[in-house]
Amino acid sequence: MALAKVEEKFQLLNEAIELLQENVECSALDALIETFENLLDNGRVHVEDGTPDEATVAKLKDLYQKIDLASLSKEERRSVLQLCLLQAYKREKVQANHQMTPDTIGFLLAYLIEKVGKYTAGLKLLDLTVGTGNLLSAILSTLKKSGWKELDVYGVDNDDTMLALANISAELMQSKTQLVHQDALAELQVPPADIVVADLPIGYYPLDSRVREYQTSFAKGHSYVHYLLIEQALEQLVAGGWGVFVVPRGMFEAPEAKQLLQVIQAKGYLQGLLNLPQPLFINENSQKSILLLQKKGPHAKQAEPILLGEFPLMKNQLEFVKFMQEIDNWQAQNFA
Repeated sequence: MALAKVEEKFQLLNEAIELLQENVECSALDALIETFENLLDNGRVHVEDGTPDEATVAKLKDLYQKIDLASLSKEERRSVLQLCLLQAYKREKVQANHQMTPDTIGFLLAYLIEKVGKYTAGLKLLDLTVGTGNLLSAILSTLKKSGWKELDVYGVDNDDTMLALANISAELMQSKTQLVHQDALAELQVPPADIVVADLPIGYYPLDSRVREYQTSFAKGHSYVHYLLIEQALEQLVAGGWGVFVVPRGMFEAPEAKQLLQVIQAKGYLQGLLNLPQPLFINENSQKSILLLQKKGPHAKQAEPILLGEFPLMKNQLEFVKFMQEIDNWQAQNFA
């Protein structure tokens, strides 16, 4: 990837986004979305009620010609979108659950999917909390390099802005991802999946009546949304299917985790829990792990032992390669 080329396109995109935001008087994220949607619409500038004005439209068209998304590779497009998102986050406060998942985490999830999953054309992959789409696009990019090309891909989110970003990400990557605007804890409007992934949001789910039938819902007060989503994922998986989730570190140490463990044991197998490198996170409270679950089925079984450990940083190459070899050995012992 030509870094200079990516930097040049990012600067032009940033200029176009700022120009649109100032003229239309909208948020940085909305200006980003409209800019990319204009570019994907062959550089046509969307005008509504005379906004943006003619002078701004002319400037934007000139910038769009210089940006020329067609001149970028798929990975370069992903990179400029990421840079633009990070710049938008700087301009306005974005809640933690709306921030994009780093590529490093997407690579590690894809690596685990390759190890435990068996690729077949038409395999169904669902991101239950697709958000900006960055986790899903990182996973798909990594899997395609390993030959996982003909996948049926789905993404669910109840936030219009996040779904618009996910759609842009999919179009930039020319991925035939089917995105569904809905609450992931309602009855899902997508088919059963072979693999479910999610960077799970943390917090409480406000609609108590909707999740009363969930076994992970609490008898009193709001329930943990990440517990509920794990239960939903286990329901949505086909027999023997895999769930790979980014979860809070130490999640099973909470007193309420007993309910979640009971659900997992009833419906599936807890196959692995791997801590992500601490330096990836701002503070101890924000640290995450990767949870690896398999739904029960005729060909599913409990791994012995459960895969546990902590990923070293990738820059520590010898330690990282050694840890990956340990995962390879575990996979060969249990799922070859």
